[in-house]
Amino acid sequence: MTDNDTPSHSPSRRALLGWGGAGLALGAAAAGGAVAMARTDDEPAPDTGTAIAFHGPHQAGIATPVQDRLHFAAFDVTTDDRAEFVQLLKDWTEAARRMTAGRPVGEGGFGGLPEAPPDDTGEALDLKPSRLTLTIGFGPSLFEKFGLAEQRPAALVDLPKFAGDNLDKNRSGGDLCVQACADDPQVAVHAVRNLARIGFGKVVIRWSQLGFGKTSSTTPEAQTPRNLMGFKDGTRNIAGTETDRLKKFVWVDDTDDPAWMRGGSYLVARRIRMHIETWDRTSLQEQEDIFGRDKGEGAPVGKAKERDEPFLKAMKPDAHVRLAHPDANHGATILRRGYSFTDGTDGLGRLDAGLFFLAYQRDVRKGFIPIQRNLATDALNEYIQHVGSALFAIPPGVRDKDDWWGRTLFSKEA
Repeated sequence: MTDNDTPSHSPSRRALLGWGGAGLALGAAAAGGAVAMARTDDEPAPDTGTAIAFHGPHQAGIATPVQDRLHFAAFDVTTDDRAEFVQLLKDWTEAARRMTAGRPVGEGGFGGLPEAPPDDTGEALDLKPSRLTLTIGFGPSLFEKFGLAEQRPAALVDLPKFAGDNLDKNRSGGDLCVQACADDPQVAVHAVRNLARIGFGKVVIRWSQLGFGKTSSTTPEAQTPRNLMGFKDGTRNIAGTETDRLKKFVWVDDTDDPAWMRGGSYLVARRIRMHIETWDRTSLQEQEDIFGRDKGEGAPVGKAKERDEPFLKAMKPDAHVRLAHPDANHGATILRRGYSFTDGTDGLGRLDAGLFFLAYQRDVRKGFIPIQRNLATDALNEYIQHVGSALFAIPPGVRDKDDWWGRTLFSKEA
């Protein structure tokens, strides 16, 4: 299915094609180590006055309880001066440290001279921290710069072309990424805007994505939210409190190389377009067959409750849950932090909407890649298409006030 396909009949095209749906997968959404959780209406709203700790062995925004909004930006580095770039990372770290605490970028509010531009753009001055987290990552292309080729991790591979990929180069790749998550979208946008402003002349935004309606969570005690197809996305995301699973599947271990990445992780970002109009004309029974769950409760085929252990063989061979489940992928498990998006229409009256898929893992070669390959025959592929893709190495956290993003990679003492 291409973006130009428009169905002219009421029955689903997949019903005519049989079980062998082709294309791309939603991204290991339903059970491949991917839970989607959210608070229920009768639960208290999260305290948007809360500030998430910036310092720690791991970057915030990974195992942190998932916020409601996202602004994700990929940057290209335009300077070839290593010292200038390192200073930018230090400046970004200080700005992030202040913004995540709910403080303006500059000292004393706007700071600086009246004749000069203000230190902070100001649109978040009266807003609470909104649980803002800022997470930075380094793309494969960064290691072609500044003499870093030998420091590129083996796990930071070039992602293979998956069956049916229709990737837009203007929505893919990047030397750097910044993931800003917050409960207030203005706080998230303010953070990325100010980092881009500080980086003027040294970096430039390559592409960005706004997200809403978290499709996953690291707090499994809450109720599972639904994606734009109306289904609960999964039931097994790694909880932020599951230290053993985080250690096994998410954090780069002390035994892993290179040493500068220990305590970090690897992020796959995929922009997945959903063919909403086609999906909305598909029968309920077929929708449930495609996912392998009922649409109301979210229970797997033949079960009564959402979190009942699925019996994979009871599902159709190309059901999403069956193909995405760890048991179908030699135990491969990832941590998801995806968001829904709606970016207007495509010029033909169809919604440009879908899932901005974010998955963290200890090694992409043992996580996303094998899962995505197994999803090549997923029945869901008829209704989705991956149109953007990027992979980033997420360095360890900023330990204290004297530390900075990327120090373990760029410091001569590391």
